[in-house]
Amino acid sequence: MIIDAHAHVSPTSYGSAELYLQQLAQGGIAQGVVSPGGMLDVRQMGAYISGQLKPDLVPKNEYVDWGLGLSGGLHGFACVDPCTETAPETLERYLRQGFRGLMVTPLVHKFSFGDDVLAPLMEVCAAHGATVCSHVAFRPGANTADYVRLAERHPNTPFILEHMGAGPADSEATAAATRLDNLYLETSLGSYLHIAETVKRAGASKVIFGSEFPLSHPVVELQKLLLLPISSGERDKILGGNIRHLLRIGCS
Repeated sequence: MIIDAHAHVSPTSYGSAELYLQQLAQGGIAQGVVSPGGMLDVRQMGAYISGQLKPDLVPKNEYVDWGLGLSGGLHGFACVDPCTETAPETLERYLRQGFRGLMVTPLVHKFSFGDDVLAPLMEVCAAHGATVCSHVAFRPGANTADYVRLAERHPNTPFILEHMGAGPADSEATAAATRLDNLYLETSLGSYLHIAETVKRAGASKVIFGSEFPLSHPVVELQKLLLLPISSGERDKILGGNIRHLLRIGCS
């Protein structure tokens, strides 16, 4: 069973849950893991990175919850701003509702992975057996090394590093995934060579298929993995087995 482990849905024309389900069906992808999108317009990503545009700081977790009702094949990650006083309570509420994990985004919310405000959120995730996912940013406190140190501080919590780390080839991320039992690399927007080299070094059990919908199409991202020169067993882990294990999908 193929599962897209990284997508964002929002009440927009380009990132709706309905459109996402259509794109999954085009690729024969059975299930997807969705987080709030729309905090920034991915069609203008460069303007946010350069600072010309400012993101919407309010995650649309309620829209994700609504989208989960469209299909039993969707699973949710809640996004919270670690800097808000009620962040731990907010996360607790969504995990009790059935969300599977926590997404944090240093491109939208101005925190660093070493900040004390993350500790209560990590405690909530540990209590629920929830997974943490994030991308990294090109600024002090939010780069690959900082995320790796966060994972090291919480060895019993799984951490997914989106986009294989910092593109186009983050050897630091690969080395960390090889070394740490609780760190996984997600493939969306990653270069084919970097994905292939990571599978060789860290093993297929540390690599997870994701699409980064709506910025990319699930079928486009899937093709990179179908072309990898690996065994069917390794491909099965990457395309669904690993995320099923982390999120306990299909387990009672």
